[in-house]
Amino acid sequence: MNSHNLPDLPCYLNGEYSSIRDAKISVMDRGFIFGDGVYEVIPVYGGKPFRMEQHLNRLGRSLKELRIDNPLTSAQWADIAHQLVSKYAQNVGDNPNELAQLVYIQVTRGVAVRDHVMTQGVPPTIFVMSNAMKLPSVEQRAQGVTCVSANDFRWEKAHIKSVSLLGAVFARQISADVGALETVMFRNDYLSEAAASNVWIVKGGKLIGVPKDNLVLEGIRFGLMEELCQSLDIPFELRRVTREEVLSADELLLSSATKEILPVTRLDGKSIADGKPGPVYARLYAGYQQAKAAP
Repeated sequence: MNSHNLPDLPCYLNGEYSSIRDAKISVMDRGFIFGDGVYEVIPVYGGKPFRMEQHLNRLGRSLKELRIDNPLTSAQWADIAHQLVSKYAQNVGDNPNELAQLVYIQVTRGVAVRDHVMTQGVPPTIFVMSNAMKLPSVEQRAQGVTCVSANDFRWEKAHIKSVSLLGAVFARQISADVGALETVMFRNDYLSEAAASNVWIVKGGKLIGVPKDNLVLEGIRFGLMEELCQSLDIPFELRRVTREEVLSADELLLSSATKEILPVTRLDGKSIADGKPGPVYARLYAGYQQAKAAP
């Protein structure tokens, strides 16, 4: 596919608004050469970015890990996001207050002669775009989804939301090859995360997730899930989770910006509990929808 066949999506690149058909970066950009950069994906409901502060905080943490100074203030990031949300809605002829969107942010170390050492003193490349968000279907929510498992073969700095996503690409392809939605990964028989989602189990009415450390990306829904559990009086815990606990869980859930909260009812061809979405999922999903609608 050449650039002329791309959809006419609005974007921001290094201070200018244009279309992804027209935006260009140097072949010597370190994001292209090394995957030397980070990204963030912010869901938008009713024309309003959802939990933007938390997303921008995580962007800042990832940039700090890569020793890249954050090139913009929170207010500047927010202004770009709002302008792109509006531009996208205008392009497709929809009301921005009714259109679910995703704002994608990417920052790389910038353009420099190829050298593995972290280049100093060059301006970072800033790219932002907006496009429609495809949410899970009614059928997927009602019946749950199928996943497969795999050993987590990725690097040990998973807490950085890096554009170096080849490990995630391989992991997601494992599930795509067999028609499953996601790949649930384990390190030494302990749960880590899925290819593009965080993973949760429910046992005895308690929601249990993995620790927030360097082995997983702290999804923005980590904080939201804890808040929802507090408001709904659902016990909440973060700790190491064994493979056996996952297989014997009362409920198995995925969370991400695009999946929101989604029940997994089959893993590696076997049913989770009775093979139906459970009551804790139903309560959390309802609470999530209320959080989206809140000011």
